[in-house]
Amino acid sequence: MSVSHGEDAHRPPPDQEIQDIADYVHNYKIESDLAYETARLCLIDTIGCGLEGLRFPECRSILGPIVPGTVVPNGTKVPGTNYQLDPVRGAFNIGTIIRWLDFNDCWLAAEWGHPSDNLGAILAVADHLARQGQPVTVKDILEAMIKAHEIQGCLALENSFNRVGLDHVLLVKVASAAVVSKMIGLSQEQTVDVISQAFVDGQSLRTYRHAPNTGPRKSWAAGDACSRAVNIAYLVKQGQVGLPSVLTAKTWGFYDVLFKGKPFVFQRPYGSYVMENVLFKISFPAEFHAQTAVEASVTIYNKLKEMGKSSDDIKSVRIRTQEAAMRIINKKGPLHNFADRDHDINYMSAYAMIYGNLHSESYVDEAARDPRIDALRAKITCVEDARFSAEYHHPDKRSIGNALLVTLNDGTQLDEVEVEYPVGHRRRRDEGTPLLMQKFVRHVGWHFDEGQQKKILDTVNDVQGLWKMPVDRFTDLFVKA
Repeated sequence: MSVSHGEDAHRPPPDQEIQDIADYVHNYKIESDLAYETARLCLIDTIGCGLEGLRFPECRSILGPIVPGTVVPNGTKVPGTNYQLDPVRGAFNIGTIIRWLDFNDCWLAAEWGHPSDNLGAILAVADHLARQGQPVTVKDILEAMIKAHEIQGCLALENSFNRVGLDHVLLVKVASAAVVSKMIGLSQEQTVDVISQAFVDGQSLRTYRHAPNTGPRKSWAAGDACSRAVNIAYLVKQGQVGLPSVLTAKTWGFYDVLFKGKPFVFQRPYGSYVMENVLFKISFPAEFHAQTAVEASVTIYNKLKEMGKSSDDIKSVRIRTQEAAMRIINKKGPLHNFADRDHDINYMSAYAMIYGNLHSESYVDEAARDPRIDALRAKITCVEDARFSAEYHHPDKRSIGNALLVTLNDGTQLDEVEVEYPVGHRRRRDEGTPLLMQKFVRHVGWHFDEGQQKKILDTVNDVQGLWKMPVDRFTDLFVKA
C-alpha cells in the first residue's frame, strides 16, 4: 500500500513579477514631460491608424455589436463609426481598427510588438466610464498608455515569446488588464488577481501569424487581446479571484508549461522608458524591421531616375539587415495576401524601388499582380549584419539598420545606401513629428469634412486643453453620425 500526504492546499503569495506590475500601476507617478508629450503624439497617431483601417471592407466587416443594431446605454463609442457598445466589445472594435494595417507604433527588443494596441482597451473603458458620469480626462488616458507601454515593453526587452511559439499580443492582454483594473476602481490586490488571470487565459496565447504556410495573419488579434483584458478586469470586479503562482507553479505554471521552465528576465525597473523611446511608423506602412530598407529603396529609385534608368536595369540587390528581420520578414516564394506582403522585406523593398513609394494599397491583390515585383524580389538576397543585430538590442541605440547594395545589368554598382534609424525613431523625433501630424491629417481627411477636421486638429494641438478634456467629448470628435 502506498501512502500519500495529499497536495498542499495553502495559497502561496503572489508571484513577485505580478506584484511588481500591480505596484507600478497603482503607485508609480509619471513625471516625465517627454513621456506625456510622446503619449500625446501616440494617441493622435493611433486614432489616425484606426481611421485608416476603416477604409478597408475586410476590417469593417467584423466590427459592430454581436447582435446587429444593439446600442448600449452609456456604452463605448468607436471612432470612425456610429457604434456604441459594451466596453468588452468596444475594446475589440477599437483594438481591431488600430492594428488592422500594422501602421501603429512599434517596440523592438527580444520580443517585438505594438504597445499602442493597448489603446483599444484603455479608450473603450475610459469612454464608457466618462459616459457614466465619471471624471475621466484625456490625461488619464495618456497616463494609462504610458504605463501599458512600459509593462509590455519591459516584459519584451529580454524575453522572447515568439521563440516559444507565443504571440506578442499576450503582452497586450497583460498590460491592458493591469491598467484597466485601476481605471475601473479595483484595489492593488485585485489588480494582482487580474494580471494573474491574464497570464492563465490561454486561448489567445498561441497564434501563428509569423509561421510559414499557415494562412493570413489575424489582424484582429490585438482586438481580441484588448477585449479579453477588459473582460478579465470586470470578472475580478464581480468577485473572481486570481491564481497567485500562475507563473512559478511547478508543472502547471506559465514558466513550466509555456516558457520552457525559464523565468522572466528584466533589464530595468518600470518607469517611462518605453513610451519615451517608442518607434512610430511614419513614412511607410511597413513591418518595422523593414522601415529603413524601404527608405533606402526610395533613395535608390531616385538615383536610378537621375541616371535615366529604372528597376528593370537592376541585376541584383543585397540587403544587409538585422537577425530579427532575417528570421521573420525574409520570405521567398509566392505571397498569398496583404499580410504576407507587408511582412516581406523583399516585397516592400522591391515595390519601393519600382514605384518610389509604399502605401497601404501597395499590398492589395491588384497591386501585387505587377510582374515586376516578383521579378525583382527574386534578385534580392538578405544577409545578417552582426553590427546591426547588436545595435538593435543596445539600450542606448535601439537602431533598426538596413543597407542596400545594387548592381545593374551593365555591371555598374551603385553606392551602398545605409539607413540605421527610421524617421519614427527617437533620434529623429524632431524630423518625424511634423510628418507624423501629416500622416494623421491624411487619415482624418478620408472621414470628415473640412470643418470637423479643423476642430479635431485644433483640439489635439492644444496640449493643456487636451489634457483636461473629458474623454467622451474627445471621442465624440471622431464619431460618425
